[in-house]
Amino acid sequence: MKAVVFHKPGDMRVDQVPDPKIENPQDAILRVTQTAICGSDLHIYNGLFPQAKPLIMGHEFMGIVEETGGQVTALQKGDRVVVPFPLACGICFFCSRGLPGHCENSNPNNYGPEGGLLNQKGGGLFGYTDLYGGYSGGQAQYVRVPFANVGPRKIPDHLEDEEVLFLTDILPTGYTAIAWGELKGGETVAVIGCGPVGLMAQKSAWLKGAKRVIGVDRLPYRLAAARKATGAETINVEETDAVEAIRDMTEGRGADLCVDAVGMEADRSLSDKIGNVLHLQMGSIEALKLAISAVRRGGIVSVVGVYGMPYDKFPVGQIFDKGVTLRFGQAPVHKYIDELIELVANGKIKLNDIITHRLPIDQATHGYDIFKNKKENCVKVVLHP
Repeated sequence: MKAVVFHKPGDMRVDQVPDPKIENPQDAILRVTQTAICGSDLHIYNGLFPQAKPLIMGHEFMGIVEETGGQVTALQKGDRVVVPFPLACGICFFCSRGLPGHCENSNPNNYGPEGGLLNQKGGGLFGYTDLYGGYSGGQAQYVRVPFANVGPRKIPDHLEDEEVLFLTDILPTGYTAIAWGELKGGETVAVIGCGPVGLMAQKSAWLKGAKRVIGVDRLPYRLAAARKATGAETINVEETDAVEAIRDMTEGRGADLCVDAVGMEADRSLSDKIGNVLHLQMGSIEALKLAISAVRRGGIVSVVGVYGMPYDKFPVGQIFDKGVTLRFGQAPVHKYIDELIELVANGKIKLNDIITHRLPIDQATHGYDIFKNKKENCVKVVLHP
């Protein structure tokens, strides 16, 4: 089969690889009908998450069930399903508490309580390095899905693939960021980053009762996408002091909820780059610092942009003085996905209006290039195997 394979940083290829096989009686094999390139994939592509050997990429995918293991009872051949990006057993301490990303049984070689840089990670993830289980991802013509009774969700027949594909990751991730904000209705929400996750957070903020939604970015085409797809007000950080602008829009207080939908790959200043060398860091916390400054006293900052390591000059004193609540982590997709399927099926939220590029899987290398380097006004790439 064809698959998108990471070989080394900056080297993503479409290779011929063996078809997946049932390895456990709880497995299913899917024929992938659509898959997408995610901003999190770029962390591997750029070398920020280490991967020493080739790996099939992709954690946003859906498809048709082709085969099931002997213990799979929730699916049968021919079912059309979307698959949450975390792998979860459904029965361990964390799964039973709505925290599937911390599953104790899906990452047996590298799991642990510490959450270290290179060891004791969380639960398994599709296509996301050996640190997270080494599972082959779904940027391929076929994929093996472990714990098939727990993760995959059947999709109503009247919904097209593009209408539901983003239930795998970016919608649940954006929705989680807003759910963590505990909105009561009437709040101002500022979302740092108008990429795919940021756009889904903005859409979700309206669903949760926000009175005002503000998208912050530095790229005009992404800000235009936010205005068009989500109806948010926008701030270009290249033209305006975003923190002061948000305070001006909120009677000097700051936003009730700020979402960091960027993570460690925010654009870096020269001082950031020097600090990275001195402190053996990669990436930046500039987006997080912006969110902490822009949120009001007693407000909440939700962080769904990915961070992978400790950082110098973390603003703990500012957080303490402002009484800010921070929520970090991967989205508990299994917790929200059934609710979100209903919202999509009932027309309460639209997902496919952020797609800018639809490519055959043979052009995946080009897709990674335009997404990483922000060419061709690329917001979201969907691949067709």
